[in-house]
Amino acid sequence: MNKEWKAGLGYLIAFGYWLLAGLLVGGVCGFAGGAFSIAVEKATHFREHHAYMLYFLPLGGVLIWGLYKLLHLPLSIGTDRIIQSVQTQEKVPLGMAPAIFLSTTITHLTGGSAGREGAALQLGGSIGSAIGDLLHPREDGRRIFELCGMAALFSALFGTPLTATVFVLEIIEVGKFNDRALLPCLCSAVTAKLVSVGIGAPQDAFPLAAGLAQAGPVSLLQAAGLGVAFALCAILFCVAMHTSHRYISRVIKPHLPRILAGGAAVVGLSLLLGTRDYNGGGMHVITAALAGNVRPEAFALKILFTALTLGTGYKGGEIVPSFFVGATLGCALAPLIGFPPALGAALGLVSVFCGVTNAPLASMFLAVELFGTEYLLFFAVAAGIAYMLSGHFSLYKAQVFSLSKLGHLQEEG
Repeated sequence: MNKEWKAGLGYLIAFGYWLLAGLLVGGVCGFAGGAFSIAVEKATHFREHHAYMLYFLPLGGVLIWGLYKLLHLPLSIGTDRIIQSVQTQEKVPLGMAPAIFLSTTITHLTGGSAGREGAALQLGGSIGSAIGDLLHPREDGRRIFELCGMAALFSALFGTPLTATVFVLEIIEVGKFNDRALLPCLCSAVTAKLVSVGIGAPQDAFPLAAGLAQAGPVSLLQAAGLGVAFALCAILFCVAMHTSHRYISRVIKPHLPRILAGGAAVVGLSLLLGTRDYNGGGMHVITAALAGNVRPEAFALKILFTALTLGTGYKGGEIVPSFFVGATLGCALAPLIGFPPALGAALGLVSVFCGVTNAPLASMFLAVELFGTEYLLFFAVAAGIAYMLSGHFSLYKAQVFSLSKLGHLQEEG
């Protein structure tokens, strides 16, 4: 009986420790994430009301280059470094936190095409890693602290704690789910959202009307067809993000001229097209797509703008651009097959996110937290197909596939 009592006491102590750890990381990251969200929101608001800020994008690139130089960080460091540190327990440079905070804000202030949730993984991972070094230097514990930080910052910025929790547990190694970190990550994600809301950070909302479609053989087949298109789009998005940096760096090797050229290209394209829809995250365009209004070429132009921005050294995230690309593509394709364009946009938002991150469970939670359960079967069909057909393409080069999506078919081949 003593063994059972000792084991029970051990579980109780571990439960209390990780609950408090989640609260601590969530509280710190909630404040950091709330401040980050407010900074990006104010920068975006200022740029939208002062059109001349776009012309400062090349100068913004110089500031970002100088900031990373000052902090002795390579300009190429990003989310892959955080994922690798979780896998290998290599220490994360503490300077990553202020670097990604300031550089992403500069990118949004001057009109670079980028998001913020991807940057949140870097900011949260670096904060969680620093807290883990202080409180739990053992390898397995540091990993959980880092995951908690990533989940907390994602939740603080986007207001989806369940998605944030499952996302960080799912993306490190596709096919393996780190359930040991579930409780502390969930605790940190919920805490971070509450703290972020408490300090006045903005929360994004994506409206979707009710009664757009009923699940049936025809409508589910239409959703499946859209899922195929979203898989191809996810592949295109990943290829564009990775090859843009590789090819541009071959043509312009020094970092400073490269980021200047990227800024100038984005400014020139914006003026040529006569629109600022592709600068910043483009949340207003996502909202318009979910209302059924979109230009058919919007998804392709967003890929181009984002590839130029991130591929030349500006900082920010790829997740909101993937939302933009998926929502605009879904809205444009859906009417062609007799499917509601607003629902097509919602399916695209979730499915392209699923395809580029290889996170099907997180995508289902994202669908529920953003749009409710009415259309969940449609989301499951489209996102499931996008996940399978996007293969092993990923936004994150460091992402590991512990099991092939082809399973035994690959072994037989």
